Amino acid sequence: MLVLDFINVGNGDSILVQEVTAGQRRFAMLVDCGHDNLIRDDHTAPLDPRSQRIYAGDFLREQGIAHLDLLLATHFHRDHIGGLGRVLEAAEVSRFLAAYLPPADSGPLEPDGDNGLPGAARNLLRCLDIYASALRAHPGRVHAFEEVAGDRAETLQLTEDLSMDILPGEPALYPRQRAVFDAAFRGERNRYDLMRWTKSMNISSLRQRLHYHGKEIVLGGDMYCAVWDNETLTPCDILKVPHHASLSSCNRKAISRLAPKTMVVSVAAGRPDERPHPYIVSLLKEYAEELYFTDAVDIPGLVEPVFHRSVHLEVE
Repeated sequence: MLVLDFINVGNGDSILVQEVTAGQRRFAMLVDCGHDNLIRDDHTAPLDPRSQRIYAGDFLREQGIAHLDLLLATHFHRDHIGGLGRVLEAAEVSRFLAAYLPPADSGPLEPDGDNGLPGAARNLLRCLDIYASALRAHPGRVHAFEEVAGDRAETLQLTEDLSMDILPGEPALYPRQRAVFDAAFRGERNRYDLMRWTKSMNISSLRQRLHYHGKEIVLGGDMYCAVWDNETLTPCDILKVPHHASLSSCNRKAISRLAPKTMVVSVAAGRPDERPHPYIVSLLKEYAEELYFTDAVDIPGLVEPVFHRSVHLEVE
């Protein structure tokens, strides 16, 4: 049985994938690590006392998982990589996959220093700093690092019954990402490059398509739908809706071609930026037999709040 937990990390993504046979865990993978804070700094309203938000690392502890066979970072925004430190405190990792690995000797990036950069550029440096700092602070917790080249789709046979396609975006993005990030770690502060890449991070997001016993699960990362429109999409059974169901996350063409019976939106309730967007939620409800939200989203007339630790799905 394949067990999927779309963890309620509040703002961000973290998805636990396990293969379980006769009650025994055979394989465990985490896709993304959630945010480093359960409450966004730009949305500081008190949490509903019924909230079940939880850090990804704490969720692993609750599940008794002290070892991950695979940890995959789709991209490096804070709501996907911010919880890495807590995850590494909770579990050792056999393989860590990402489209960029910080230099082994990287030091602090000091995003809030006197660098003369605009806020968006500072935020990019902050994301990278959180990522690299988590790895530095937990030496030996990851046994093997693998950088995804991004110039082609890759297929990993994870277990006898479970395989995963890793689907990059435009191949030209990944060398550019490497150049911008390497320059940042060398101490260069090119505001133009940093600002441009801030707007490109989501479309370099790695996506995954899992294959298990004839069922297919697509994890969309934060890839905008404009990228999906240029690809041949085939039906799946479960879809993790891209980019928190923002207005740019998907459209009718993509959803009709993917045709998932079950959809999950990873998103914090009460966000001030229309994520999830009511129009996208209406569109998803047209096609989905089951539509879930990780947090207690409340959209009158569309979504009633549900308080839970995770959206828990099982695939036989």
